[in-house]
Amino acid sequence: MSTMVKNIVGLIVCIVIVHLAYIGYIQPEAKLILEAAQNAGQSAPRNLVVILKDYEQELCIILMFWGVFLILGKCSVILGERYVFNVDLLEGGTGDKGDLVSVLKSLESLPIKVKNTPLVRTLMASLRRYLITNNVQDTSDAIESSVDALALKQETENSMIRYLIWAIPSIGFIGTVRGIGQALSMADQALAGDIAGMTGSLGIAFNSTLVALLISIGLMFLLNQLQRLQDGLVVDIQEYCESFLLNRISKGGVRTEDS
Repeated sequence: MSTMVKNIVGLIVCIVIVHLAYIGYIQPEAKLILEAAQNAGQSAPRNLVVILKDYEQELCIILMFWGVFLILGKCSVILGERYVFNVDLLEGGTGDKGDLVSVLKSLESLPIKVKNTPLVRTLMASLRRYLITNNVQDTSDAIESSVDALALKQETENSMIRYLIWAIPSIGFIGTVRGIGQALSMADQALAGDIAGMTGSLGIAFNSTLVALLISIGLMFLLNQLQRLQDGLVVDIQEYCESFLLNRISKGGVRTEDS
C-alpha cells in the first residue's frame, strides 16, 4: 500500500471515529447540559463537551488526529530503520576495487525493505560514484548530494503537516467569525434583556479559537520532535558513510583529485 493511500485511509478513519464520538456522545451530552442550564436560568457552563460541541471544533479534532497519524507514521519509519546503523554493511570491503564491487552487489541483493532505507541508498550511490571515478573527493561529494537530497525530500514530505498546523487555527477563526456574527444578530434581544442567545453565540466564537490554538500548539511540538529525528538521521548517515566508506577507500591507497 502506497504512502498516499495509507494517509487517505488514515484520514477517513479519523473522520469516522471523531464523527461517531460527536453524534454519539459529545453533541447529545452538550445539548442536555445547555438545556439544564437554560431551565435553571443559568449561563452555559464551561464544560468540556460544551466547549467541543460545535462543527469547527469537530473539524479541528479530525485534523489533529490525522496530523498525529502522519507524524507518528514518519517517526515509526525512521525508528524502524535504525537497526541498519548497527551493522557494518560494507563488511569485506578493504578499499580494493574488486572488493567494493562485491560489496555493491551484496547491497543490491538485499531485501527491498532494507535496500530502500536512506542509508543503503546513499551507500550504493556513493559506491557507484567511486567505482566510476576512482576518486575519494567525488565519493564524498556523492555522499553530500545524497544526504542533501534526503533532507530536501523530508522537508517536502512535511509540507502537509505544516499545512494542517496552519489550517487548524484558521478553522478556529472561522468559528469565531460565525459566533460573533450570530451574537450581533441577537443584539435586539440583548437590549431587551435576554442575553442568553448572545452569550451562547460568543461561546461558539471563543471556544472554537481556544480549541484550535491548543491543538496547533500540540501539533507543532510533535512536528518539532519529528524534525529532530529527521535531522539526526541525515547526520547519522553522513557519519556512517565517512566512518565505514571514506575511511576504507582512503586507506586503500586510492588517488584523490590532487594525485
